[in-house]
Amino acid sequence: MNYKTLLNDIRIALPGLDLREDEPMAEHCSFRIGGPAAAMALPRSARELEALCRLLREKGVKPLLIGNGTNILPPDRGLDRFVVATCPGAGEVLVDGTAVTADCGATLAAAAMAAAEAGLTGLEFAHGIPGSVGGGVVMNAGAYGGELKDAVQRTEYLDEDLVPRTAQGAEHDFSYRHSAFSGREAVILRTTFSLAPGDKEAIQGRMRELAAKRRASQPLDMPSAGSTFKRPAGGYAAALIDEAGLKGFSVGGAQVSEKHAGFVVNAGGATCGDVLRLMEHIQKTVLARSGIALEPEVLVL
Repeated sequence: MNYKTLLNDIRIALPGLDLREDEPMAEHCSFRIGGPAAAMALPRSARELEALCRLLREKGVKPLLIGNGTNILPPDRGLDRFVVATCPGAGEVLVDGTAVTADCGATLAAAAMAAAEAGLTGLEFAHGIPGSVGGGVVMNAGAYGGELKDAVQRTEYLDEDLVPRTAQGAEHDFSYRHSAFSGREAVILRTTFSLAPGDKEAIQGRMRELAAKRRASQPLDMPSAGSTFKRPAGGYAAALIDEAGLKGFSVGGAQVSEKHAGFVVNAGGATCGDVLRLMEHIQKTVLARSGIALEPEVLVL
């Protein structure tokens, strides 16, 4: 595909859209790993995202959509794809009564802060999750006993044929790290959270408390994709990895965090290959020791 011509055509049709050629994926994922994407667009709003997706469909291009890149591992060789990355932190967050509606590109932290400022409780757990609203809904992101399924009321999206749709309540089909959007090519545009009135100071206090817990227990100062493996039935991945004696174990620049065994971190110069080999070693070691097969939470591109 001639990406240069495609980008020029898009610039004419959608002036102002942030378009890039041979853009390093390492700049768009929290692992800080990955070679260049052939072409990339960074829409700043749900409206811009929808217009771009329709234009790409007209040109026969199937894009790869990512959010803030906090749960992905791109390949070292790069991607011969047109990547659409919602501009980090972009998108509106609106409060209406006890409802908070956020564009897909808004961060979960921004949605949680807007809720707190309005004295609404129910999103405190999401304040420290680094991903976007769209990505969070796709994987039913959660932390500290809370999950988005507990707060999501409605999601506006484009189906695989770019037909506007709305998912309500149970139609989201939420379960652990899963939703009706998992594994699909639907495009989430915005989500509405249904919250409850609460004490503003108490809400902000809970958010500070959870932030302190994260700083104390997680390697937030090192590039990673958060929890590397899903929580297995009847246990915790971090505990199983720690019990297998793997805390601090390294392959190349990838390391099992010495602070939290559930995190694989980029200790410096890690490649996608390093991370994959380390993940495979972790899985084999834990399986041999405990009989439990760990399933990756990180999406390998």
